[in-house]
Amino acid sequence: MKYKVTVKTGSSQEKVTETSENELTVYLRAKPHDGEANDALIKLLSKYFKTPKTTIRITRGQKSHLKTIEF
Repeated sequence: MKYKVTVKTGSSQEKVTETSENELTVYLRAKPHDGEANDALIKLLSKYFKTPKTTIRITRGQKSHLKTIEF
């Protein structure tokens, strides 16, 4: 599966909302510093999709709030 993800950091709560088919908006508490937000994103998506963290990869947008993930 491939998804386009918009990441909103510094949120008061962590949640995933599906904006359309294969597009998500993810709200994270973590700040985009030293990869903390990317780690939190993978952890949250693994719970959302009920899949191991090792299967989720950020294929595009490592340093951007617009990302493409695959698993």
